[in-house]
Amino acid sequence: MAWFFTQDEIQGDEYLVTGEDSRHIEKSLRMRQGEELTLVTPKGVEHTCTIQGFTQEGVCVRVTESAPCNREPEMSVTLYQSLVKGDKMDMIIQKSVELGVVRIVPVITERCVSRPDEKSLSKKRDRWQKIALGAAQQSCRGVVPCVDEAMTLTDALRDSFDNDMTLIFYEGGGESLRSLMKREVSSLGIFVGCEGGFDISEVEAAVAQGAETATLGKRILRAETAPLAALAAIMCLAGDMD
Repeated sequence: MAWFFTQDEIQGDEYLVTGEDSRHIEKSLRMRQGEELTLVTPKGVEHTCTIQGFTQEGVCVRVTESAPCNREPEMSVTLYQSLVKGDKMDMIIQKSVELGVVRIVPVITERCVSRPDEKSLSKKRDRWQKIALGAAQQSCRGVVPCVDEAMTLTDALRDSFDNDMTLIFYEGGGESLRSLMKREVSSLGIFVGCEGGFDISEVEAAVAQGAETATLGKRILRAETAPLAALAAIMCLAGDMD
């Protein structure tokens, strides 16, 4: 079923879908009167709707059923991803949203090859947020994960203090996820490096501030593979893929 997010709550049993979503419904999906779609509101309420008709203002729908969206993981995971080259970041954002991450923070670390200026980062962030929206729609999420502004590692570590646990994945070794995930946490921050990984001084700084080093096994994964492998393993161990 076609899946869309509203900017406001739905009052009553009628709603008008406007803007880009209405054009997508009518022009791209070529949906017709009588077909069903799902609208999810900012408070996470899932509304099953039937298309009533099309106007110049948008798509008129009638709500036939409403219920809280139960598709979100019980554990809130924030991905602090060191900037990677080319379009790898696009894929990381898309797939991490599909896997259930609730927030993505691009991080500028010592070994980053990609170092766009502030203007370029702003444009990239706009594109990344659109990718997150598309991935949330495709995977039928209950929320659209936020892609934050890029941070330094120091600021990102400080930001992660709000999580119950913070992990930094390091190819130099660390504790296994199976062991770490035995603890009961409601929020988790994970740090994943760029193509060159983290410098040892960065890992030491993270540990000094309360982060724990974690490993993804004996093999060295590519920068675009590591965050997705980590998220898949975390969601599986947390019981989100049962």
